[in-house]
Amino acid sequence: MDRYDRIFALHKRLKAARYPVAADTLEEELGCSRATLYRDVGFLRDVLHAPLLSTDAGFFYDRLQIDQFELPGLWFSSDELHALLATHELLNRSGADVLGGALAPLKKRIDMLLANQSQGRRWPIERIRVIGSYTRERDEAAFRQVAGAVLSRKRLRFDYTARSTDQLTTRTVSPQRLTHYRDNWYLDALDHEREALRSFSVDRMKHVKVLDDDAEDVSEQELNLQLTDGYGIFSGAARHTATIVFSAEAARWVSEEHWHSKQEGRFLEDGRYELKVPYSNPRELLMDVMRYGADAEIIAPVSLRESAKSSLQLALSNYGV
Repeated sequence: MDRYDRIFALHKRLKAARYPVAADTLEEELGCSRATLYRDVGFLRDVLHAPLLSTDAGFFYDRLQIDQFELPGLWFSSDELHALLATHELLNRSGADVLGGALAPLKKRIDMLLANQSQGRRWPIERIRVIGSYTRERDEAAFRQVAGAVLSRKRLRFDYTARSTDQLTTRTVSPQRLTHYRDNWYLDALDHEREALRSFSVDRMKHVKVLDDDAEDVSEQELNLQLTDGYGIFSGAARHTATIVFSAEAARWVSEEHWHSKQEGRFLEDGRYELKVPYSNPRELLMDVMRYGADAEIIAPVSLRESAKSSLQLALSNYGV
């Protein structure tokens, strides 16, 4: 934990504590030595002017003054800043429609939070960008119907065109949850005709209608088993494990990437990186592996390796090779 993170963690810990926190406890939680802890305490109290007091029992904030104290400057973590700016951008996009009016107080609150972080000055939000990738257009009216059915626990009927087959079907489902994945929205639902859980891309839905019938609930455990056990957005419990070896150059990036909650990775003796990930449908996994080009090689299973080989041969044929 670097100094920035320690100061932030120390501040949050003391602000939440009702009683003095012992030095030994803080050392363990912050992962630092006694000398480092005292330096951080001195910086927080003497430089940042926090109302920090101490007794033999430990360190604590003066409860009469703590409400008036905040850390100066930008103290958001990267995840907090991303969430805040993404929400701010979403509210800006909503414009003056019913959502924009209803969420105006939330946008005002976010503006205040950003202003507090900049010590009252205007925060130049335009200097930080949140860029979407592979975002697809969708029918906002259909999205509102879908979201409403998820929250009100009502069944849905809609026409759906699957990308893989381009076939139009009519589905009646019990919506379970909305999933935002790679800048697009998906509906996890129980398909009543097929008696199975499926994920539907919201942008492929047409003529969405909320029915009067109550939705049938599926347990969170079953949803996770059927819809998130495999790789990516494709449903189904994981039936295979892919083994991919990345070059030493690509290893620097891949070793720090999150591909799956149950992934396993290790560096090989020659500097390459071996990654193992479970999957059900190989389509999305193949796309993610092949974006690394010659820096990635699928080792197992043989079926996945052959699929990658066929895809590469077809790609080469487009260039007359």
